[in-house]
Amino acid sequence: IAQASLPFRNSVIHIVTARSRQESLHDSDELPDLKFGAWILQAEKTRIEMKGAMMASGQLHSEMFRSDPRVAEARRLLREALVEHRAKIAGPSGAISERRQAYAELLQEFADRRGGKLFFPYLGSGLGNGALVELADGSIKYDMITGIGVHAFGHSDPDLMEAGISAALEDTVMQGNLQQNVESAALCRELIDLVRESGGPIRHCFLSTSGATANENALKMLFQARQPADRMLAFSNCFAGRTLATSQLTDRAKNRVGLPTVMGVDYVPFYDHRNPDDATAQAVARLKEHFERYPGRHAGMIMELVQGEGGYYAAPREFLVAVCEQLRTQHVPVFFDEIQTFGRTSRPFAFQHFELDEFADIVTVGKLTQVCATLFRDDLVPKPGLVSQTFTGSTASIHASRVILQRLQSGHYFGESGRLLQIQKRFAGHFERLQQSQPGLLSGPWGLGGMIAFTAFDGSAEKNRQVLDALYDAGVLAFSAGADPTRVRMLPPFGVVTDEQIDAVCEIIADVLTRLAVK
Repeated sequence: IAQASLPFRNSVIHIVTARSRQESLHDSDELPDLKFGAWILQAEKTRIEMKGAMMASGQLHSEMFRSDPRVAEARRLLREALVEHRAKIAGPSGAISERRQAYAELLQEFADRRGGKLFFPYLGSGLGNGALVELADGSIKYDMITGIGVHAFGHSDPDLMEAGISAALEDTVMQGNLQQNVESAALCRELIDLVRESGGPIRHCFLSTSGATANENALKMLFQARQPADRMLAFSNCFAGRTLATSQLTDRAKNRVGLPTVMGVDYVPFYDHRNPDDATAQAVARLKEHFERYPGRHAGMIMELVQGEGGYYAAPREFLVAVCEQLRTQHVPVFFDEIQTFGRTSRPFAFQHFELDEFADIVTVGKLTQVCATLFRDDLVPKPGLVSQTFTGSTASIHASRVILQRLQSGHYFGESGRLLQIQKRFAGHFERLQQSQPGLLSGPWGLGGMIAFTAFDGSAEKNRQVLDALYDAGVLAFSAGADPTRVRMLPPFGVVTDEQIDAVCEIIADVLTRLAVK
């Protein structure tokens, strides 16, 4: 088939290329040595022969469409154009003066329509270059927060653009629980293979459109499997989402203002770095108290193995094992919330990094996966009607997710010498040198792997906001984490950020902190 279609492919490629260059087909020296009309007839004859051969081999219409040489050439041209234009975005810069007024007006209009202003005056133009992003006012910034961990491969990645093109060539924009394409099945298989990489017991995967929904599905599975249990356990300072149920789990009172209580939640103190000798004993003792007060009433315990909103705290393996083993004594399932940690430690899953595979009963993933998912054991399989999704994900996000998983596994990101831990070490080195040269500017670093934070000055929320705004103006996007202290949080695009860009970002951080210190 490939040999038979070669003349047609070359002919169509020439047509597309010539038209894109606004050349005259009749005058081009690259045309085959045939009269134009005879050449077109020959190309059409070849196309018909190719179609017949494909149909005879049992090929689907969709496969013929996607392998059409016109499609292949269009994809090549788009990638070529993207690579050319993204290369022009080479470093941070200020806004274009002619665009400032219209940009400000658009921000105000958007704020009015959404019922509140944006955290940053950020509206992207739709183009970037890895760790750099262009805004609609023409300014260019280093993106060190990536949508709070979503854009691990940065902006305008050619492979992800091609994934989007593949999705655009499919028949629907969205996929769902009733109707989905083969990519959904493939993605579920790939996620299950990853979660079982070290012998974990999970065998099932259910896709969803947000991390909060993935967590909601996990909660429903747990409550159904453990009925009549009506309570959950969680670590102090955890974040689980902003839906009605996940807001109950999130240990932040302001997130629950005006909301009715839908389930009881009992909190267990997370590992206290200020008191490491007693931290494990205190957590286990609190668990026992909850079990004695509410025997048989806990459906599960949700755990962030690195607390994001809590301030980027991580715990040693010994602490986590002690908590999990205590849960096992009461047959309480362990729920690892990996919406933020997936793909950002020395292993694909943080529970694998901490060697907790045997305890993984139910796990959720999201953010950098583009599509979110609930992964679970046999004994948590829901009964018909409990979970469903009109949308399990957009076709584009499903294609992108598969590309991202493939790149994570084929690239050198994991392990002690992997890129993720090397990024952490490089940021840490800069912060430590700054602490030595100018004490009092910052403390830290905190976090693990591709999750990085530092405390600026006294760690107050007010000072933290000043730092974030000043960094934004200087060309660096970061965010906040925790309270008392409030920290500057970064989730850099680890798949594309270079050492030179990390150095440049840290230089900007040092300049901003030095300037703010003298005010």
